[in-house]
Amino acid sequence: MTESAIFVNNPFGMEVNDALVDHLSELARLEFNSQDKEEIKKDLQRMISFVEKLKELDTTGITPVSHMSEEVNRLREDLAQVSINRQEALQNAPLTDGLYFKVPKVIKNTFK
Repeated sequence: MTESAIFVNNPFGMEVNDALVDHLSELARLEFNSQDKEEIKKDLQRMISFVEKLKELDTTGITPVSHMSEEVNRLREDLAQVSINRQEALQNAPLTDGLYFKVPKVIKNTFK
């Protein structure tokens, strides 16, 4: 699908069309009915309009930043240490075999 098939440009910015919504829904593996699709088109158009509005700002002389604050994260050292033993970890488990958590099987073997 070409970009021109997805986006329709107008003097006020980018317009959202059915092809864009169809493409995004395919990428996200979502299905929408026609009413939902119209609402999504309106929402996407509002988001794009907001971003287009930001282009009006004069950012001359503004230094780009990656963080809004000068604060530095104070993280603890990454040290390997035992924080809980096996018995303590398993004591509240609904089902164990004494060494591991037991959980219901969730994946079927389809390669038979």
